[in-house]
Amino acid sequence: MGDVLAGFHAAWEFESDSVLIRYERGIRTPKLFQALGARRIPLAALEGVTLAAGRRGTVVLRAEPRPGADPLVDAADGQLEEGCDPYRLVLPAERGTLAEYYADELRARLTGSGPADRHLVAPPAAPLRFKAYDGKASFDGTAVRFRWSWTGASSAKWKAGDRIFPVTDLGGVEWRSPELFEGHLRLLPREPGAVATAAPPPQPDQDPAAVVFGLGYGPVHESLPFAAAVLAAVRSASPPAPITVPAPRRDPADIADRIRHLGELHQAGLLTDEEFSAKKAQLLAEL
Repeated sequence: MGDVLAGFHAAWEFESDSVLIRYERGIRTPKLFQALGARRIPLAALEGVTLAAGRRGTVVLRAEPRPGADPLVDAADGQLEEGCDPYRLVLPAERGTLAEYYADELRARLTGSGPADRHLVAPPAAPLRFKAYDGKASFDGTAVRFRWSWTGASSAKWKAGDRIFPVTDLGGVEWRSPELFEGHLRLLPREPGAVATAAPPPQPDQDPAAVVFGLGYGPVHESLPFAAAVLAAVRSASPPAPITVPAPRRDPADIADRIRHLGELHQAGLLTDEEFSAKKAQLLAEL
């Protein structure tokens, strides 16, 4: 599509095979969005689009990622607050008609559904680091390093010493938001098979494979991108063969509906003559 829809804290640029989300860096923008900067979301990573009324005269356009397609969403595991959802675009209510048009266009282009067999959204780039309550965590793309602090680390961690965890030795990550009670980041070992009688892991403050969060330590905008990058590296250590899904041809009746909708936007003054002609040509080219 090649169009841009700007809302509060972010702007979505619609392309033929993806949506480029650019987050603002304003003082009111959530710090997680500022840390992410920009993200390209392939349409293959999405399975739905919703548009709903928001608060205080707004509408909310939300893309629904497929399970397993985005390492950030996987690592967050449902713990992000609504205002920090990177797939929400909040707009003034008067732009609802335009948002509905883009929602319809996105839905018509989606081809995937259900869990993805691999990450389709690029993870935050290494190197990454953050300061936890009991140590410092760093990731260079191939290994995670924990360096314990004199003031916060338990005796169990001091006895274990600073740790280095190659990605090839890891099976996943466990992130618990610092905004929840006893937040932490735990590195999970790669094991050839699950053992039903395995003992539960030690408490995070006693586990040399974990760092714990506290007030001002391990904030979401630092520790979550870190966890997502590690998770993506772990998953890509032995990636499955990619599956190519051919793009379907658009239904002529659907094209006609879209053109009629464009005409309504044009008559309402939401599209210029040039924009209307260009979009109409793009739709006709898909027949």
